[in-house]
Amino acid sequence: MSLFISNAYAAPAAQQAQSPYMSILMIVVFIAIFYFLIWRPQAKRAKEHRSLIDSLGVGSEVVFAGGLMGRITKLEGDFAVVELNKGNVVKIQRASVISVLPEGTLDNL
Repeated sequence: MSLFISNAYAAPAAQQAQSPYMSILMIVVFIAIFYFLIWRPQAKRAKEHRSLIDSLGVGSEVVFAGGLMGRITKLEGDFAVVELNKGNVVKIQRASVISVLPEGTLDNL
């Protein structure tokens, strides 16, 4: 026909329907991928953070979500009183603590 247009041929006969076992297998594979790549690592991080929050005590030097660092002077349930420097005290939620610093870090800053 034309130099730039190729001939079109009829499609081959329709293939048979996919086995129901293959559909179930694909769903199981997607669930496994979701579990190992998303849910499991998130649960592990949440467990580590929970143990960090439970290990807080008076005198712990912490960094909390706002980026401020201080020493815990008092624990009150879900809250902690943190001394940022001498005479500057704030009350924060314990869940906002993102890491515990090694002892003496604040004195060296």
